[in-house]
Amino acid sequence: MILRQLQELIGGIYDVNVNHDVYDFLVTDRANLPAAARGASTDEQLILAPGSDAVGVSLYLDPALLDRLDQANPMERLDDANVADYWTALEGVSHFLYFAWNADHDRDVTLLELELQAEIDKYVASYLLMKRQLPERFPAELLRLLFERTRIDPELAQGREALYRAASRHAERFCRYLERSLRASRTEFQHDVLAELRRVYRLTNARKVAHIERTT
Repeated sequence: MILRQLQELIGGIYDVNVNHDVYDFLVTDRANLPAAARGASTDEQLILAPGSDAVGVSLYLDPALLDRLDQANPMERLDDANVADYWTALEGVSHFLYFAWNADHDRDVTLLELELQAEIDKYVASYLLMKRQLPERFPAELLRLLFERTRIDPELAQGREALYRAASRHAERFCRYLERSLRASRTEFQHDVLAELRRVYRLTNARKVAHIERTT
């Protein structure tokens, strides 16, 4: 199951584990979402519904997207044909895992944190897959595809364009910093890169941004 594979992939990179399976929170029919979330046109959406003593969580992914990923599994071969769907699904799993891990540690999460971490996850998870599938090739195109050729859709951003631009800017800066070490080693992830990824994952919002600006 592709979403569980993605949860395990991201969890393995950051050495994090949660006692929750993403499929237990998956919704593929918009009619089953809270009324306020049904009108969105995005293929991926993490829905949080605060309650009196807990937060309800749902991850919406478009069923057609999941069908396409079943037909062309990026875990077996990631290429131009499935990378956009892969990043959409990975973003949803990233949001779910990051929120769940922080909730398990009684930590609040901002939208900026969720979006920043998801952009980093797209880069590092794609790098890892491509190095496993084509060990002799360095995926130099990843930074360009993720940070230079993507555009924010105002309709989907719903007035949060500045937030998404900030998340992308910080993520690009961090990933360019990582790539310098990755190019030097040409391996999957050497110890210092993994240690840095895991350190940043565990930082809270202000400290995460400050660390990226200071380090890179």
